[in-house]
Amino acid sequence: MMNKYFFYIGLFLPLMLFSQGYEKGQVIDENQMPMAGVNVYWNGTSIGVSTDENGNFTIKKTPNSGTLIFSYIGYKTQKVNTLSESVTSVQMQPDNNLDEVVVSQKRAATIRSKYQVADIQIMSSKELLKAACCNLSESFSTNPSIDVNFSDAVTGNKQIKMLGLTSPYILMAEENVPTLRGASQAYGLSFIPGTWVESIQITKGAGSVINGFESISGQINYEILKPATDFPFYLNLYGSQDSRLEANAHVNQKLSDKWSTTLFAHGNIRQAKNDHNHDGFIDHPIGNQINLLNRWQFTDSEKGWVGFLNINYLKDERQAGEMQFNPAKDKFTTNTWGSQIFSERITASNKIGYVFPEASHKSIGFQNSFQSYQQDSYFGLNQYDIKQRSFYSNLIYNSIISNVKHKFSTGINFVYDNFNELVTNNLTVDFSRTDRSFGGFFEYTYDNLANFSLVAGIRADTHNRLGNFITPRLHLRYNPWADAVFRASAGRGKRVANIFAENQHFFASNRQFEIRNNNGKIYGLHPEIAWNYGGSFSQSFRIFNKNAEITVDFYRTHFENQIVVDTDASPQKVLFYDLNGKSFANSFQTELSITPLRGLDFKTAYKFYDVQTQFLSGQAEKPLTPKHRFFANVAYETPERNHKKWAFDLTYNWLGAQRLPSTKSNPKAFQTADYAPAFAVINAQITKTFSHEFEIYIGGENIGNYKQENGILAANDPFGMYFDSTLLYAPSFGQMYYAGLRFKIRNWTKNTQKYL
Repeated sequence: MMNKYFFYIGLFLPLMLFSQGYEKGQVIDENQMPMAGVNVYWNGTSIGVSTDENGNFTIKKTPNSGTLIFSYIGYKTQKVNTLSESVTSVQMQPDNNLDEVVVSQKRAATIRSKYQVADIQIMSSKELLKAACCNLSESFSTNPSIDVNFSDAVTGNKQIKMLGLTSPYILMAEENVPTLRGASQAYGLSFIPGTWVESIQITKGAGSVINGFESISGQINYEILKPATDFPFYLNLYGSQDSRLEANAHVNQKLSDKWSTTLFAHGNIRQAKNDHNHDGFIDHPIGNQINLLNRWQFTDSEKGWVGFLNINYLKDERQAGEMQFNPAKDKFTTNTWGSQIFSERITASNKIGYVFPEASHKSIGFQNSFQSYQQDSYFGLNQYDIKQRSFYSNLIYNSIISNVKHKFSTGINFVYDNFNELVTNNLTVDFSRTDRSFGGFFEYTYDNLANFSLVAGIRADTHNRLGNFITPRLHLRYNPWADAVFRASAGRGKRVANIFAENQHFFASNRQFEIRNNNGKIYGLHPEIAWNYGGSFSQSFRIFNKNAEITVDFYRTHFENQIVVDTDASPQKVLFYDLNGKSFANSFQTELSITPLRGLDFKTAYKFYDVQTQFLSGQAEKPLTPKHRFFANVAYETPERNHKKWAFDLTYNWLGAQRLPSTKSNPKAFQTADYAPAFAVINAQITKTFSHEFEIYIGGENIGNYKQENGILAANDPFGMYFDSTLLYAPSFGQMYYAGLRFKIRNWTKNTQKYL
């Protein structure tokens, strides 16, 4: 009884205690376009920053000044009194008394802030342009912190990993609202077009308690382009050797000084069937996708209000299987093996924030999101249908305690998930359920405005299946000397494992599903609980008078309970059961980045993983997880002349040997080696910019043409007991080349006169 009493004290503590971060905002020019490289500093001090390529800035508050100065060559200097005005948006005006000045400044495509407490990398839109980046699952190929792999050799679906753990352990968020969870976990990354994304923030280790209790290995938050600063018109066309055609278009309209709206449209299609590894199966699924998003923004800087409304509709169809498969006559027969996946999603979300005009350190925000996602699919004779209806609501209040060195964030949130889930194979069971959770959080931030800061957070939640529980998180930052940062973090995560939605690729095999029921409340199993702790060190320095940075980090994830996905017990089965022993993931990474010449960026990284789980057969490495990985990226841009330039990008990924699931009990013809061999993949892209409005690009993936020839076991007998497409460790397609163009109108009036 006493424990329950303390739990409810923790749950409602946020309601009684009503983090403001640093002063932050965006700088725009006279055409409402974001300005990069604007100097922002406190009047009378040496504390200052520069805006990023999206015009955004974050600067530490100081008790020594209340006036921010904004300066940029060719523009009038602006002053803002933060004690009486909001700096949500600052518009610079040209200084017509100056002679014409040409300013060129190169901003980093991936940024690590020395003042962020958490271990965060920010991938800007510039980083996303280094590759084709057709959707979010393809946007991490130039970032060494995220691993991208194919989940199986049939669906062509890409899966990401962080700190050695798959995407279900990563909290995926859209503008800090949890998304791509539950039913959409497997294919959701392919539902976010890359051209819609403004930036991506990657947080290693324990995330903030504000965003929920589910984060275990880290968080990936992506920001969608803002209507107030988006181009009036943007068009991206893409075509690839594997017959994929894609079009993206943004149409933006400023309705008034306060209202803006953007219509985002995406469509892709692939109709031609390819079989480059000659196994009789399509290398990449054929199909099409239609994706529409209407986004509205309201901004009233004088009164401190900002709001967003998003309405999104998506329809995605995919067909995979044998080259001869015809769904009209072969569906659910043993004529030929085939698969179809139909997905439909409707999302509506809104955010509204208010900054108190008389006290800019105080703000309140309210977020709501509704999503309906339905997937109807079959894989050979296996059928899997799932529908999820979800609602998320979050109320957050930010303020300070006595002064800006002590800040806090507090609030409450509610999550509702209704699942209708039907599995038809050897189980044939309806697993429908409803999950509900209500929680409160409190996060305290201390910053001495010099070299030390911490964020300590705690949340209390009550969940109809997980029970009542507390989630603590802690982040520390220390700058021992110039341009050096130590960071440390620790935290607990708890989550429901949606075992079928997260492991759909096993339906593309003839493995039997078996759940070792342990009287739990989710599929007869218990919730997953894990602790993540670790730290990083970064040092910026000059070598041969050139900028460079080295980063080293180590993180460990230790599971109190985990739903073990066991493919070693039998090659004809996949078992799900609660952990009985040890399960952990150790991740070590060192990264070096350097700019040896103007316009030339080089970064390289080495990663070591030790990921082990207690299986029925004993303690063993997690299958399909290489221990060693090496990454290198070279990017070069020529100097810009008359708005024209070239950009070259080359990425090298080497993956070491990785353990394969045991197939020793199969006949010799259907056995695989214990370990897959090491291999390397090279990607490259060349971009030619003709003007501020138009550019073209060509590129290649897997230029070395490495292919896994036996990606599908027993491909010649797909209805036999040894058929398995989930043993994929390398590309099955081989070389793939693509080309595309990007066109944008930066100002309707000027450009319509130019092009009409």
